[in-house]
Amino acid sequence: MLFGLLAVGIVGIPVPDEILMTFVGYWTSVGTFSYTLSILVSFAGAMTGMIVSYTLGRRVGKPFLWRYGKWIKLTPERLEKAEGWFHKYGLWTVSFGYFVPGVRHFTCYLAGVSAVKFWRYLLYAGTGALLWCTTFITLGHFIGASLLALMPAVHHYVGQCVLLLAIVAGAVLLVVLKKKKRAVQ
Repeated sequence: MLFGLLAVGIVGIPVPDEILMTFVGYWTSVGTFSYTLSILVSFAGAMTGMIVSYTLGRRVGKPFLWRYGKWIKLTPERLEKAEGWFHKYGLWTVSFGYFVPGVRHFTCYLAGVSAVKFWRYLLYAGTGALLWCTTFITLGHFIGASLLALMPAVHHYVGQCVLLLAIVAGAVLLVVLKKKKRAVQ
């Protein structure tokens, strides 16, 4: 089931991939699942979805995606945004796009549309998939193993973390706005 959900999630069907893998990681911490096998099954499911998406992009191209992509949340605006990232950062977008919800669904289609060599695509997609699966399953594993001990700390520090994130986001926003203002002048 994990394999199938991740495969269709990567293709574009709305599946909470990160939550699913984190929960599987929790199950590995309590001994229900094997940690290594969970990573391998997740990796295989993600790669299956990536290969299907690449193949669709390669065979049917952008016009098909513009016309029918809306059914799986591939709007023309999202496709253009992902295509911009893809052209700006190349195949690294495929590797690290896994970690950006919404982007991972488009980069594989764009790699196919852009006629990236299949073996080169597999290298970057496989690296990203392995990092992505390992990260979330490991996160769930370690959180699950110490969930009861973490709850008081989470309760205590959640407000401080939200405040810190807001400050960092505000600082980043100011820097971006200043750079845009300079670029316009």
